[in-house]
Amino acid sequence: MGRACLAAPELFARQDSARPGGLFDALAARRRKADEILAAVLAHLGPIWPSRLTLAGVPLGDAWRHSQIRAADATDQIIPFHKLSQWLSYSLIEPLQRAGVEVVDIDGLTGLPEYRNGGLLVDFGALVPRNPEEARAPQTVESAFVVEWRALTVALLDEIAALVRKRLNFTADQLPLAKVLEGGTWAAGRRIAARKARRRRAAARYRQRRHGVLATALVMPAKAGIQGSPEWLREPGPRLRGDDNSGHAR
Repeated sequence: MGRACLAAPELFARQDSARPGGLFDALAARRRKADEILAAVLAHLGPIWPSRLTLAGVPLGDAWRHSQIRAADATDQIIPFHKLSQWLSYSLIEPLQRAGVEVVDIDGLTGLPEYRNGGLLVDFGALVPRNPEEARAPQTVESAFVVEWRALTVALLDEIAALVRKRLNFTADQLPLAKVLEGGTWAAGRRIAARKARRRRAAARYRQRRHGVLATALVMPAKAGIQGSPEWLREPGPRLRGDDNSGHAR
């Protein structure tokens, strides 16, 4: 972090010595779209995150390969998540708003593919491993199993947000995805996982060998937990299942 700040004094040392808060000062200069905040975080703080993939010499950070992600350019088979960069971007929105900066298009950011959100979907049976043994085996963060789990988590968070808005009769502006995450899936994921851990000793792990800041995910397999998704996840709207063509989860 210190090296990143010192490397860009025009951003991080606009008013005094280089400090992370210089990014806030730069962003607060005018109205912002949420994806502009993320772009600034990635451009100036991207080097602080561990990275295995590079593109044109640029470390990609929290981005991984999956054989079913196809593109006709150098990004073929690469799926970006940028969980912590997006988390930081979400965290900057409210302080910017309090400082009088208008932040728009908040849903320009995605849901966060981390173990509380992803674990909620597994605990409720919305995501079910095709091969239970694979779910119990140690998985590295770049494995197709983990990449697919995280990608499906992002996709289904959008579906959940739409269902919650419909149930509460809110618009996307009134209840952006960020609020659904903070007050809904993230908080619920923690509480439900804790409740299941207390009630059942047969909890399984999707074991992710540590790499950088990706932590071990404690979740319940569908076999030991609730079979199928609850009514509020099933109706109304599309089934919250992965595409049948996906390799590891449905």
